[in-house]
Parts: sequence; structure tokens; C-alpha cells
Amino acid sequence: MTDIRPLAAGNWKMNGLRASLGELEAIASAVRAGETGRAEVLICPPATLIAAAAQAGGGMAIGGQDCHAAASGAHTGDISAQMLRDAGATYVIVGHSERRADHGESDQMVRDKAEAALRAGLTAIVCVGETRDQRESGQTLAVVGSQIAGSLPHDATAATLVVAYEPVWAIGTGLTPTAADVAEVHAFIRHELIDLMPGEGEKVRILYGGSVKPANAVELMGVENVNGALVGGASLTAKDFLGIAGVYK
Repeated sequence: MTDIRPLAAGNWKMNGLRASLGELEAIASAVRAGETGRAEVLICPPATLIAAAAQAGGGMAIGGQDCHAAASGAHTGDISAQMLRDAGATYVIVGHSERRADHGESDQMVRDKAEAALRAGLTAIVCVGETRDQRESGQTLAVVGSQIAGSLPHDATAATLVVAYEPVWAIGTGLTPTAADVAEVHAFIRHELIDLMPGEGEKVRILYGGSVKPANAVELMGVENVNGALVGGASLTAKDFLGIAGVYK
């Protein structure tokens, strides 16, 4: 398997005011000091903080949490991929389960957003994952496979696409799948990527997300085909986030 640089990504969700930039600056300082080793470090703050974060976060990447599929237009309250790029972002998360559930986003909508991200010069982090009912009924791989087939942008490369597996039932619940469960799903995703993206699929980073914290990071990040983490609540403080990103030191 190709050596893949891991990605430690923090998703602040609807959290963070200007006072929170101190946590971001502490993370950036640790990155510059080598405390995260070979990992690439990314924080996705709320849109209100992206420009300030891009200025304060030297040494790490800044991303958006969502974008509209259109470049501009009459879409009150939305933000385009071009706007994110203009503010200093280099990544954007699309298809997070909270967007899929709260806003009814379909696989096609997620793909459209991901393709818009690529057109704007952003790397798209496409999220996939099953609900608890789907897992308990044995549908995990079918659901994840369908989301991958329907959500990934056309013409993506390993440099412009990251896939994040986030079992919906593990997000913010404190529950995590076993290492064997994660290994099974990530191996399946790798196989699907290789089939869909000949010559590129083996190099795409696959992140695990869902109640990742310092206490379980070493085990989860050590699973084959896990190339980093998409971290929610634990990314809001420098101490906790660095406890996860620091496993790559």
C-alpha cells in the first residue's frame, strides 16, 4: 500500500467565537513545533472564523464545514466554495451526517457540492456512514457502498478527495465501533475507491470519525486503512485535539 500522509482534521461544528482563536493558535504552535509529527493538521471552524483562523493558524490547514453547489447566486445564508477559498480555506467537509439528516441532503447533492469544491480548488472531505438501525440490520456495507457510489465527485484524485467514515450512531454519543468493525469498513471503502478511481483509489486518505478522543486514538489510528481522524468535540480544545493528532509524532 502506498505510504499515505495522515490527516488529523477537527470539525468545530456550530461552536466557536473569536475568543476560541486562542485554542486554534495553540494547535498551530504545536504543529510548528513538530508535536503532530508527520500528520497534516486541519481545523474546520464555523464560517465566521475562517478568515481569522487562516491568518492565525500558520502551519496548519483551515477548512469549511459545508458549501453550496453553485458558485454564486440568490441563495440567502449559503456560502460557496469560492467564498471559502477566498477566505483562506483549502478544504471543505461535505455530506456530514448532520447535514444529511438536518437538511435532507441526498448523495447527488453531496456530489454536486464536492464537485463545486474541486472547481474552486478545494479538497473535498466526503462523509459516509450508517445509522444504528442500519448497522443492527446488517446493512452497513451496502449503505456505505451506496453513499460512496453516489456522493464522490467525478474526476477526483487522491490530492483533491478525502473520504471520512463516520458511523452515525457513534457521533457525539461516546460509543465507538470495535477496531475490527472499523477495519472491515475501511477495507471495504478502500476496495470501492480502487474500483472507482483506478490509479488513485489506493492513495486516497480515509479518515475515521465518531467519538474519537485521546483515550482511543492510538488504537483507532493504528487500524489498517485508517489514514487519520475527523474529530468533533475533542477538537475544540488544543489539549484534547493534540492528544489525538499527537499519535503521529
